[in-house]
Amino acid sequence: MEHQAVLRHSFLGGGVWFSLRPRVLSFVRSRFLRKHSTSVKNRPKISTLCSLNESRAKVIYSVAPAMGHNKEAHPECSSRVPAIVSALEKMELTPKFRGSEIIQLQDFRIATVEDIASVHSRSYVFGLEKAMEQASEQGFIHIDGSGPTYATATTYQESLIAAGAGLSLVDHVVAESKISQSPPIGFALIRPPGHHAVPKGPMGFCVFGNVAIAARYAQRVHGLKRVFIIDFDVHHGNGTNDAFYDDPDIFFLSTHQEGSYPGTGKIDNIGCGIGEGATLNLPLAGGSGDIAMRTVFDEVIVPSAQRFKPDIILVSAGYDGHVLDPLANFQFTTGTYYMLASNIKQLATDLCGGRCVFFLEGGYNLESLSNSVADSFRAFIGEPSMAAKLDDLGYLYDEPSIKVKQAIQKIKHLHSL
Repeated sequence: MEHQAVLRHSFLGGGVWFSLRPRVLSFVRSRFLRKHSTSVKNRPKISTLCSLNESRAKVIYSVAPAMGHNKEAHPECSSRVPAIVSALEKMELTPKFRGSEIIQLQDFRIATVEDIASVHSRSYVFGLEKAMEQASEQGFIHIDGSGPTYATATTYQESLIAAGAGLSLVDHVVAESKISQSPPIGFALIRPPGHHAVPKGPMGFCVFGNVAIAARYAQRVHGLKRVFIIDFDVHHGNGTNDAFYDDPDIFFLSTHQEGSYPGTGKIDNIGCGIGEGATLNLPLAGGSGDIAMRTVFDEVIVPSAQRFKPDIILVSAGYDGHVLDPLANFQFTTGTYYMLASNIKQLATDLCGGRCVFFLEGGYNLESLSNSVADSFRAFIGEPSMAAKLDDLGYLYDEPSIKVKQAIQKIKHLHSL
């Protein structure tokens, strides 16, 4: 995937453009393959089903940790995915311990420019590629105006790998759904995250919109016209919101902390044009927790999905709503994420033949992140939650139940639920 330099009149990283040197791509590939067991095809193609015994699998996951995309002391750092993988191993939730019940996808495609350009402008995609030389010379650069999103010399290629890891899971889950009534749930353990990345550029730690790209891919490649996206990250998924704001065939539903970054996702933002009503934003008061989310799921998410009748469910799975997470002020627990994983799996079973793929978004306390993802895996395979042993409920305080009830009533009125 070594594209020739293309001149574009775009701005990125101070407006200084360079071609991406082949040695940088070679470095990314060699480092990635050396450090991780997941092999990556250099030539983009749709993954073919190997002898993975997916018919017995309950979870299939891919790992793309982006080890070169790293800035020390930054919350979105290269420690995140390895922490999850280590927790899965420690808690015996890997193929080594579970055989064919849990499968790691060992062979996945790299996303193409065409895949990325289904959501993002080509000027942004090629501009980011060119900026890698500058990042290589300086160590890292900031790539959005507000500053929190950085790039290193490997960011472009590793972002293609991350997006491709998600697309390959879509391929496998969809293929299995054609021969089984209980296909495995997919989980893309990937970074950089994606839901803040807007069509014209990066934002909020996010480079490419992994879930949005997968939604377009599911439509284009697999003919799954109606895509239901659930975003339970504590921050509003403004990039996904913007990508589909006028699209009636992709329903975007976001729950997020009111007033948190990036300040978007107001309750009356419901889509526009023929897409009006296919965007549901539910900002919840700080301090909202397990009780609030269980009520939201039953009274908002379920009826919205039932009415929409999706062909596939995609999930922006952000674990930064945990009470221990440093970047927000929700009171989710490991048990909250177990509930969400279990209920979303059941929703997919009831509505779209079990087709469902999770994509890692936020989550910056490594312990609560890894424990919550591990408990999500337990939910997928039908095992009891370990939340009672993992959570210290002494951190919790009374939820803002009146504000939550008012928000739910307003959203039900706006969307006629």
